[in-house]
Amino acid sequence: MGHETLFKLNFDIDNNKIIVKNGNSPVKQHIDTAQKTGACQLSKLGIKEFPEDLYQLAKNLRTLDLSENKLHGLPQQIGNFTSLKSLILNNNKLESLPAEIGNLKKLETLSLENNHITSVPSSLLFPADLSKLRQLDALNLSRNGITTIPESVSSCQAIEINLNQNQVSVLPESVAKCPRLKVLRLEENCLEISAFTPQIMKHSQIALLAIEGNVFDFKQFNNLDGYEEYMERFTATKKKFN
Repeated sequence: MGHETLFKLNFDIDNNKIIVKNGNSPVKQHIDTAQKTGACQLSKLGIKEFPEDLYQLAKNLRTLDLSENKLHGLPQQIGNFTSLKSLILNNNKLESLPAEIGNLKKLETLSLENNHITSVPSSLLFPADLSKLRQLDALNLSRNGITTIPESVSSCQAIEINLNQNQVSVLPESVAKCPRLKVLRLEENCLEISAFTPQIMKHSQIALLAIEGNVFDFKQFNNLDGYEEYMERFTATKKKFN
C-alpha cells in the first residue's frame, strides 16, 4: 500500500474475542535500549503504573525518567534500583513515596516537581533513612502542596532543595544544620519575614536563598539580623563560580 509497517501486532483469541497485543510497545523499546545504555526514558507515555519490565534493570539502571505520566505511586521495589543516580518523576500524580526510596544510596538527583505531595517525604528526611542517601545533591519538590518542612530536614544531605510554588509558611531552624545545603529555593510560598531567624541567616551553610513571591518585601529581608553573614556566603560562592 506504499506505507511501511511501523509496528507489529500479535493477535490472540480468547472466548471468541480478538485481543490485540502490541509486541513492540514504546515502553518495551525503551527498556530494551536501557539494557545497553543504563538510562531509561519513559516520559510522556501515559503510564499509570510502574512498568514491571523495569525490574529486570534494577541492578544496572543509572537514570530513570518517568516524568509527565499518570503515576499515583511507586512500588516498594523501587528500593532495589540500587545503581540509580537520577530519578525524574515530574508531572505525575504522586501523593507520597515509599520508605524504600532511602535504599538508593547512589542517588544524586531526585525530581518530584508538580505532583500531589503535601508533606516532605519522611523517607528523604528521617535520619534512619536519609543517612543512606549521602550522594543526594538535588531534591526538587517544587509545585506540590507542601505546607510544612519537618525538623528532621537537618539530616538532609542535599546541596540544593527546591520547594518553589508550595504553601510553606514556617521554616524550621533545623535547616541551618543541613551539612551540605547551599541553595534553598522557596519562591512563591507563604513565608513571612520572621521565618528567617538569626540562626538560619548566620549559622547555616546556605549561600543562596531564592525567596521571591512570599509575603514580605526585600527591604525587610535586607534588614534582617544575620543578613551580612548571609551575604558573605553568597558573595564567596559567587566568586568561586565566576
